Amino acid sequence: MLHDGRSIRVGVVGGMRIPFCRAHSVYRKCSNQELMVAALEALVTKYDLRGQTLGDVALGAVIKHSRDWNLARECVIDSGLSLRTPGVDMQRACGTSVEAAVNIANKIALGQIEAGIAGGVDSVSDAPIVYSDPFRSILLDSYRGRSFLARVSPWFRLRPGHFKPEYPGVTEPRTGLSMGESMEITAKNWDVLREHQDQLALASHIKAAAAYDEGFYDDIVVPFQDCEEDNNIRRDTSLEKLASLKPVFDRSQDGTMTAGNSTPLTDGAAAVLLASEEWADLKNLPLVAYLTHCKFAAVNFVNDEGLLMAPAYAVSEMLREAHLSLQDFDFYEIHEAFAAQTIATLKAWQSEKFCRERLGRNQPMGPIDLNKLNVKGGSVAIGHPFAATGARIIGTMAKLLHQKGSGRGLISVCTAGGMGVSAIMEAAPAR
Repeated sequence: MLHDGRSIRVGVVGGMRIPFCRAHSVYRKCSNQELMVAALEALVTKYDLRGQTLGDVALGAVIKHSRDWNLARECVIDSGLSLRTPGVDMQRACGTSVEAAVNIANKIALGQIEAGIAGGVDSVSDAPIVYSDPFRSILLDSYRGRSFLARVSPWFRLRPGHFKPEYPGVTEPRTGLSMGESMEITAKNWDVLREHQDQLALASHIKAAAAYDEGFYDDIVVPFQDCEEDNNIRRDTSLEKLASLKPVFDRSQDGTMTAGNSTPLTDGAAAVLLASEEWADLKNLPLVAYLTHCKFAAVNFVNDEGLLMAPAYAVSEMLREAHLSLQDFDFYEIHEAFAAQTIATLKAWQSEKFCRERLGRNQPMGPIDLNKLNVKGGSVAIGHPFAATGARIIGTMAKLLHQKGSGRGLISVCTAGGMGVSAIMEAAPAR
């Protein structure tokens, strides 16, 4: 990007998050705001930002109460940043905090701000439970009444069934299918074997556990509520244990997706600090990586193809714009919403037919080196608090690139609604 004739590169200073925990476990009594503030406070403390004013803070949650209508600003007020720092709520399903990071990065690149924070949070444990529409109608009709009789008469419509609460929806409004049910269809279409899903899930757990044991997460995960590690990581799992689990989305003999090779419902929060080089120099903070490219895409999942296949398109278009091939990366962070989704995406990039007919390419994009995939564990093991996963991935990728001292990383995240988000990060040279 250019601003006043100068090229402004967007750097990632670093990320922080709290441990991701299974829903209704460690964080069962915590709100979105409490979880998000914990991650923000850790970031503020780590980079000595207490009392300082940043250009903007973009945060989001997929599942939130109506009281959280100004969640980002409220979290900023509690974070330790100056109250002169604004906050904005954003939401793009599971890609929310990647979207937030791109929002902050674009403002930096355009010279509108010098630094900002992007993040996300979700608490399934504190899900909003609301009254049914008929009961709300009674309440609102009574409220609107201009006389005593007009206020009382709506209550004569009250029936016991009105007290049945409504929980947040887990199905796509356009298809009536849950994300898992949709992915089972895609898995069959792409011939994704159960064995391969379980192998990817096992690798996710092994790599996540090893990353904690080697101390990789020591400075990017802050303990919260007496929890120090993502509590979905299964150190004792095996292919045999994973193979023993029954399918949960298609319970017939054709089902392949289980609780073991799918992400669990998860609570958690994550945040990343982005800045211009000038601001980082002024604050004496290192830039560990650059956020260089991004792309968003959507597919016709209603009557054409898989709900979670949009990242295949987003990555393809992004690489075309960046003049890169799929193999030009040292690390790949591909969100494991389901092991089947990750595998289906990889197979799509290797399919000559898909790449020609869907992506407009003359040849397949090809395979990737699986040794470079989700090297510190993926979402199957770590968990997936919907809006927080993107910030987790950006923070992890930034540290990986910084440790290597060079190289490039690719990020791919599928989302509800048939959308996908992707990004490219590059290591920042020592300055």
